Amino acid sequence: MSKVFSKSMLALLMLILVWGASWPIYKMALPYTPPLLFSGMRATIGGIVLGVLLLKRINKIKWRENWKFYCISAIFNTTLFFGIQTVGLNYLPGGLFSILVYFQPVLIGLFAWIWLGEFMTPVKIIGLLIGFFGILIVSLDGLTLHVSAIGVVLGLVTAICWAFGVIYVKSVSDKVDAYWMVSLQCIIGGVVLLGTGTYFESWSDIHWNSTYIFGLSYGAIFGIPLAYIIYYKLINEGEASKVGSYTFLVPIIAVFIGAVFLDEPITNLLIIGLIMVGASIFIVNYRSKKKLINFREV
Repeated sequence: MSKVFSKSMLALLMLILVWGASWPIYKMALPYTPPLLFSGMRATIGGIVLGVLLLKRINKIKWRENWKFYCISAIFNTTLFFGIQTVGLNYLPGGLFSILVYFQPVLIGLFAWIWLGEFMTPVKIIGLLIGFFGILIVSLDGLTLHVSAIGVVLGLVTAICWAFGVIYVKSVSDKVDAYWMVSLQCIIGGVVLLGTGTYFESWSDIHWNSTYIFGLSYGAIFGIPLAYIIYYKLINEGEASKVGSYTFLVPIIAVFIGAVFLDEPITNLLIIGLIMVGASIFIVNYRSKKKLINFREV
């Protein structure tokens, strides 16, 4: 029990660090590349890298039976999520945009309750909302009077697409191999993004400097294969709303990384928000021993 718990917590910590670092890294790379081509390249390369590592499990793809699951997941989790996210980062500050995207854990809790029948109480809902408002407080310093309405809409749509994608993956997790799901959804969705980017953008606009290559490499190695395997593994092993609550820490980590490497200040609002995020995780995940036993018996 304790070993499983420790492994889960270690995996969560790794996931939070990888995703937290991705925001400033992608933001730094975007000035040197069109957004759709950048999204498509990191998704496609990441999916291929993962696929190569999974060649010994190739018999688990079962393409003829499962192709529609891979394609639907690719639409939500890669084409729409990565594509809209990367375009949206050009309209808003990274902190503000990340707030909107990380409304996703609240949506996951709601969708998991509606479609997956996961246990939802008023206390858990309050905990999720506390976490979201904690993120909101953290990024208040980044708010201005000239907020792009397009950017706000893109941020919220990104969160909705991501939440739908995660719930869909969990709903078909007993039919597909989780590892191949990540690989193929990235390859399929990445190819669609590359095709769209080729039509609307120009490959000549990519500046192949060290910043761009680092951002692309980070996304293709850590941001996609490693992070999404961990994420979906955790989602499929427990309640989606619980795992989702921990992702509230991602923007907090992003702010700290920005403070260290980009000289962004750590404010009192950041500290307040961090306390609220910690409270959110405790509230959402706390159960009495009696309730925990009853849940496992079900």
